[in-house]
Amino acid sequence: MSFNSPSPTTPTPPRSTSPWALVALAVSMLLASLGVSIANVALPAIAEAFDAPFHTVQWVVLAYLLAITIMIVTAGRLGDILGHKRVLTGGLILFTLASLLCGASPTLPILIAARALQGVGAAVLMALSLALIRDTVPPEKIGTAMGLMGTMSAIGTALGPSLGGLLLAGPGWHAIFLIVVPLGLVNTVLVLRTIPAHDARVKDTRSRLDGWGTLFLAGALGTYALAVTIGNGTLEWLNIGLIIACAITIGLFIRVEKAASAPLIELSALRDLSLTTGLITNFCVATVMMATLVVFPFYLSLALGLNAALVGLILTVGPVLSVICGVPSGWLVDQLGVSRIMFLGLFAMVLGCLALALMPTEFGIIGYIAAIAVLSPGYQLFQSANNTAIMSPVPTDQRGVISGMLNLSRNLGLITGAAVMGTIFTYGVGRSDIVKAAPTAVATGMHTTFAVATLIIASALCLAIITYKRASGRVPLETPQH
Repeated sequence: MSFNSPSPTTPTPPRSTSPWALVALAVSMLLASLGVSIANVALPAIAEAFDAPFHTVQWVVLAYLLAITIMIVTAGRLGDILGHKRVLTGGLILFTLASLLCGASPTLPILIAARALQGVGAAVLMALSLALIRDTVPPEKIGTAMGLMGTMSAIGTALGPSLGGLLLAGPGWHAIFLIVVPLGLVNTVLVLRTIPAHDARVKDTRSRLDGWGTLFLAGALGTYALAVTIGNGTLEWLNIGLIIACAITIGLFIRVEKAASAPLIELSALRDLSLTTGLITNFCVATVMMATLVVFPFYLSLALGLNAALVGLILTVGPVLSVICGVPSGWLVDQLGVSRIMFLGLFAMVLGCLALALMPTEFGIIGYIAAIAVLSPGYQLFQSANNTAIMSPVPTDQRGVISGMLNLSRNLGLITGAAVMGTIFTYGVGRSDIVKAAPTAVATGMHTTFAVATLIIASALCLAIITYKRASGRVPLETPQH
């Protein structure tokens, strides 16, 4: 399946002329990313409020992430079937109502269930906000718009802990969920008034949701996510059983999709080398970026001896740089083309990972900040270029599901980074009780983790270069989006 031209059965969508349409999509991405990070800081308060152990309270975070991971492709496909604006509006309403339920939850099980519903809404926001970019900006501005979406995601990630901390010190943990309700309501009205409406449905058998495919894909993603998150990175019989169940469910999903008249995912789409490479590299990059969030709180506090307040301040450097570099990265994509910026971004990330493995032990805080100052801009360059390369050539009737696959690869990378890279760090430290490890052992774990991270990004860069050479005649890889 080629994504270089629109489907002959798909009407050309109207394009919005209002800049507020792009604002509505950006705020949708902000809400979804804010939901990922804002709850973490409240876990101790929630545990105290419900008198619950940590392994139970952590499901307030995991339920949200798992719901996004499981539902994001289906959310995108629903947008392709029912109309992108219609489903985005429904997702905003669900996200807002679920946030209200989170803030009003009288028990921990209800809070966890509400967070899962909020995650379903967030899956819609993530998938459809990217899918609608081409309907809100002219082709020569797509890279800049993708950069803006990356910026909003970074703002949400950076704002969550600080905003959550302020709300905890004031109204309490309920407020961290209730704060997004008015913003969700306002953005719903903004979407209804500014996003162009059109019927994205295809007049054939594909205008149905693949029930069995959805079920098996959800089962595969759910078992994988559980396999790498439960057990704190240890490989036990339950993890092995979940991995086997995941493999079996993937096999069933492939079999069902091959026979389905209206498949959830066109498996032939994965024969597109550019698309497959974009998804794989996106997974690799997300895995490594999550490793920085998992490893460096331990390194800065245990190896360098910094207090919690200073650790939190230093850890905001990366997200702040991502915010600053987001839109300029997209502008560079528009001016120079996706391939050049993608290679530059991945190369900068290789240097950044290598610097993280070596410089903090030699230069302390300055070494960490210098390395992050290379890694974070590289990440934004890659994100803007890769998102543009994947989404620009996709026809309207497939934008939702392809956007869902793009976000899915990122979320799977985040989950894998937290679990697998965390396990590598523990292995490098030499003991599971990291808090009691010697500073030199923590430094060794950091070296080991980012040596592996360097190899992962270097492999992604090599894959991108090979893909570029094999697809040297394709516009999305070679030339600016003019």
